[in-house]
Order: sequence, then C-alpha cells, then structure tokens
Amino acid sequence: MCSVPHWRPKMVAEQALEEILLSVLNLLPPWNILQGTLTLLCDAKTDGSFLVHHFLSFYLKANCKVCFVALVQSFSHYNIVGQKLGVSLTAARDRGQLVFLEGLKSSVEVLFHSQDEPHPLQFLREAGTGNLQSLYTFIQDTLKPADSEESPWKYPVLLVDNLSVLLSLGVGAVAVLDFMQYCRATVCCELKGNVVALVHDTEGATDEGNDTLLNGLSHQSHLILRAEGLATGFCKDVHGQLSILWRRPSRSTAQRAQSLTYQYKIQDKNVSFFAKGMSPAVL
Repeated sequence: MCSVPHWRPKMVAEQALEEILLSVLNLLPPWNILQGTLTLLCDAKTDGSFLVHHFLSFYLKANCKVCFVALVQSFSHYNIVGQKLGVSLTAARDRGQLVFLEGLKSSVEVLFHSQDEPHPLQFLREAGTGNLQSLYTFIQDTLKPADSEESPWKYPVLLVDNLSVLLSLGVGAVAVLDFMQYCRATVCCELKGNVVALVHDTEGATDEGNDTLLNGLSHQSHLILRAEGLATGFCKDVHGQLSILWRRPSRSTAQRAQSLTYQYKIQDKNVSFFAKGMSPAVL
C-alpha cells in the first residue's frame, strides 16, 4: 500500500484548473503536459462533465490530435460549451484535429440501419458479447499517424465520456477494463499520448460492475480527479469538492501517491477552484 499524504492547496482565493494541474505536476505553462498518462475522472452525487469539457478544450488548445468518444451528449452540446471555453469543435473537426464519435447519433444508425462495414459501436447489435474490438480498432486507426506523413499535431489524446454508459448498454466491467488496457497500451505506451476517461462513482448504491470498473481504473491511473457534491447539501457559492490524486515514480516504492482537495464553483464560462473556506463569498 502506498501512503497518501494530504497536501495543502495554495492559500489563494481562486485558481483555474489548468493552474492547479500544472502546479501539481510541477510543469511549466503553457502546454508542457506530461505524456503517456491515463487520467481518470469520476463524479459522485454531482455532475462531473465540466471536467470533460475542460480537458477537451485543454488538449485542443495544446494542438493535440483528439479522438473523442462521446456517449452522453450530442456534438452541438460539446461545441456550445467549447465556444465558451475559447475553442471551436467544428473548426477542430474540419481541420482534422478532432475526430468525434457521437454515440447518440451512431447508436441509431447501428440499430436501425444495415452496415456495409463494421461500425465502432457494433457491439450494440451483438447482445451479450461485450466485444469492444470494433471501437478499439476505430480509435487505433484514428490516432495512429500515417507512416509516410509527419503529423502536424503534438501527440494523440483519447477522451471518453463516459465509460459507465457502456455498462448500462450491457457490456461487462471486465470487457471495459480490457478495452481500456488495449487503449492505454496503444495511446499511452506506443504513441506516447494521453487517455482521459470519465466514470460515475455510484457510492452507496449496489452496483458491482461499476465498482469493479472504477477500482480497476483507479489502480491503472496516473492522475485521478474526483468531483463530489457537498455533504451539507446545496450552496450557491460552493458547488462541490474536487479531490486530486497523482502518482509519481519513487526509488523506495513502485509509485508514490499524493493528493489534495479543492472546492469549486461552476460559472458561465469557467470553473473557479479554491481551498476549503477560501470561497470569495466567505472572504
């Protein structure tokens, strides 16, 4: 077991998530992002989709090639939020930087139209198999650069929103973990890129499959961001709490884990983070 010391956040009133992560990883701005990492996003009793929007805009601004497997919302939804964060998903898709798999739209095509070629969501027509090979092949073909071409992008990124949806569609937790292991081997190890995935934390509810998935990914992840609602209930000035855990190589142990906790408030065009008790409303 790794010891997990609790680090105190900087005592400033507000910080952006980018500043926090760069400080956590001891990296220099603007976009010197650690490569070859798996980042796990999870939410408990709150909506953690703001983390997905952040990482999507974060990597597009960093000039990375992004494959976005969106199983929850439509392209227009992500594009509207992205514009508030200073990026255009339409422009990124047109120039080939963003490959967007729209699960809501694609599922209708798979279920109600015949397919001449294997579809990334082919598993929807193969009830009980839980075979995600077609989805993995789609991601692999999307992010692997052509041998004869020099990629104009810094490095590839896979973003999934969210993996818990696969469980509700009948795919087993072990199959999803195997799928993520293949994605991690290809994107993180082979291509030296990053993988970011959101999973719901159904704490307090009996959901063995989701618990297995969350625990399995937690052990594999280099960085974990966990958003949760306040134990005291609704507050207009503080919307929730964000716990950040990251692992670094250590000489004494295989990995050394460290963590810190912030509170946050979601605003129209950004999310403000602050140490506990440092909300502008309190100050």
